[in-house]
Amino acid sequence: MTVYSMQVAFHYEFDRPSGAGRQLFRILPAEIPGRQNLLHAEIRIEPDPAETAEFTDFHGMRVIEMIMPPGLTQLEFVLEAEVERIAHDIGLDISTPLGVLPAEIAAYRSIDPHAPHHFLAPTPRIPAMPKVAEYAARVTRKAVTTRESVEALGRALHRDMAFQAGATDVNTPPAQAFAQRRGVCQDFAQIMVGGLRSLGIPAAYVGGYLRTLPPPGQPRLVGADATHAWVRGWCGTETGWVDYDPTNGCFALGDHIEIGFGRDYDDVAPVTGMLRLDGQQTGSHSVDIEEAPLTPHAGGVWTPALDLPSRPRRIEPPEDDPLHDASQRI
Repeated sequence: MTVYSMQVAFHYEFDRPSGAGRQLFRILPAEIPGRQNLLHAEIRIEPDPAETAEFTDFHGMRVIEMIMPPGLTQLEFVLEAEVERIAHDIGLDISTPLGVLPAEIAAYRSIDPHAPHHFLAPTPRIPAMPKVAEYAARVTRKAVTTRESVEALGRALHRDMAFQAGATDVNTPPAQAFAQRRGVCQDFAQIMVGGLRSLGIPAAYVGGYLRTLPPPGQPRLVGADATHAWVRGWCGTETGWVDYDPTNGCFALGDHIEIGFGRDYDDVAPVTGMLRLDGQQTGSHSVDIEEAPLTPHAGGVWTPALDLPSRPRRIEPPEDDPLHDASQRI
């Protein structure tokens, strides 16, 4: 297991005092039994919001909601957290043969948050993409099992696409990123999700964090780690969900810190909402992740709401959170 200390900071400046607004933050690391534990977290928001609340969305992500008063010239939101990741081996492939998968999907008699039924249909961000579907069918033609298909498509995208920061923006359609064969992790993930769905494999978009390592001989830069995105494919009743990172060409095991999952980027976007503005704004964010020493942590008290957000608040996971099973863009 590895314990990571992390800080995530968002900073905004406004040319003229803002009007009121409402913001939703999906940035808290998830609780995943047997895989990931949120040991503690503290939130700092400056200046004070008019109101704050916290809720859990349909897919199990904890969402921090803020109502911002008018008159802001800047806004800072900082998360400090400690997360334990439990490394695991991908294990033997006992996943369902692709031809049998439709029957196993049909036999899943629930529409709980992890049900494969939610992750088959196109979405506004990931529509049907004929060119991606043709590519997915070609690069997975030799795969026998569903997990083989997931890995084959992920490896092919890693091989055939180039990671290039700035090549796309958050609203670039995945079909366009695929056509130009370059993009960032959001593009890799959404293209792979669309490709898997075209094969009849339920696929989810996963948002989280990834610690980056500097080139050999170079110092580590504070704040240079990143939000990240990868893919979760449903490989049948026996195997369940399997995570694959097409940007890095690997299964997402111990180094990926998960926030949550959804049908596409919109379900897991780290910041959404609105703020009335009369002028320009500038914004920046940074992620800093360091490996921390292993120390025992006593269980904490679950804090259901952030009622004093301008002071550091300790947030602990509930003892019986059932919303995540084991299974951003750079």
